[in-house]
Amino acid sequence: MVAVIILLLSIITIQSITNYRILSLIGQQPRQLSLPFISTIMKAGKQLQQLITGQNTDNTGNCQTAAVTPASFTQTTGTHNLVHNLSLTGLFKQVENSVVQITSTVSNPNMQIIINGNPLEGQSTRLGSGVVYDKQGHIITNNHLVGNAKTVDVTFVDGNTYAAKVIGTDPFSDIAIIQLTDDFSAENVMPLVIANSSSLQVGQQIVAIGNPFGLSDTMTTGIISQMGRLLPNPDTGFSTPNAVQTDAAINPGNSGGPLLNMQGQVVGINTAINSATGEFSGVGFAVPSSTILREMPALIQNGCYSHAWLGISGSSITPDIAQSAGLSRNYKGVAVGSVQTGSPAEKADLQGITQNDDSNTQKVGDIITGIDGHTLRSIDDLINYVDVHKAIGDNAMLTINRHGQIMNLNLVLQGRPPSTQSPTQGQFILP
Repeated sequence: MVAVIILLLSIITIQSITNYRILSLIGQQPRQLSLPFISTIMKAGKQLQQLITGQNTDNTGNCQTAAVTPASFTQTTGTHNLVHNLSLTGLFKQVENSVVQITSTVSNPNMQIIINGNPLEGQSTRLGSGVVYDKQGHIITNNHLVGNAKTVDVTFVDGNTYAAKVIGTDPFSDIAIIQLTDDFSAENVMPLVIANSSSLQVGQQIVAIGNPFGLSDTMTTGIISQMGRLLPNPDTGFSTPNAVQTDAAINPGNSGGPLLNMQGQVVGINTAINSATGEFSGVGFAVPSSTILREMPALIQNGCYSHAWLGISGSSITPDIAQSAGLSRNYKGVAVGSVQTGSPAEKADLQGITQNDDSNTQKVGDIITGIDGHTLRSIDDLINYVDVHKAIGDNAMLTINRHGQIMNLNLVLQGRPPSTQSPTQGQFILP
């Protein structure tokens, strides 16, 4: 058993160290076209995940009561309700008035310089993109773009700039909603239709529009490369689930801009790239529009959004782990590492790795093989399923393998706690 545990932990540790980075596309100082300002989102792996999270304490709204049923996708009222494919030229003309440039000034505490017990505060300017959501002046963008700013500047394609206030943020999904505060003409504010990204297919042509490197109104095109990707974010300790992967060229400054289908409808909000240099390398990611549809009402009304919480840590089963545990080589599931105190998982008696009383060894815990009758291949499947199909207060049935015995455990999902401990090396906390 000791050998099994050592092998399990060794494999998880090895898999948690990777040779790539996922970078947020924050942008740069305006008018500067050299190297952009970028923050690293990930420099480690994603196999060891923890299904616990926290709340955005900058907002005081009641996120618990504002949660929207995940299945209730509704389409916003847009001015471009087309059902046929457009040419690239026609698509750009159709949507260019709906994509804006966002400039934010955020505080950056310098922990190396402490004055009267407080770190010296500096400021930096971030430049990115956004998309008009409705006629009331609501605009969707990325949380990492607005940061801790309370107000931002919004510039439309006609060159007019308006002030806007940040009214809602979800750092875990990397979404923010801002609203114009200056007088503006409703006739010139043209919202886009938000499509349901669950209908996207690999190989489907898409378009990205934004302000890479401060170059306004830039359009690129590509295809949907894959769906359901996880984007770990050490700034929050959690991952954005179900991200859309694309090969459309997106760079720093594209953050918050729309990923569009060929009908000119929003299918995602561009948020990150996989790059060793900080510039486009063929792998970009967008927050799926299904997440936008699910969260937007709560963000507008309450300023925050609460995610369902399971409360475990674990990793996907690899062939070596499976064989070491006496299972078939291709056994699929999620090995539970630990169970959070007070969590739904603890209340349902889910068991993680435990210490044997009579020896200095550990005992393998439960292996989750399914949820609500859906087979799990990896921890990615579990995270994505909970995020898309579950809300606070929902029941969930986990199918587990406990030392060779198959059983079902029922639990009631809770809202994520207000704070969590920082992840240890090799661990990432995820929704």
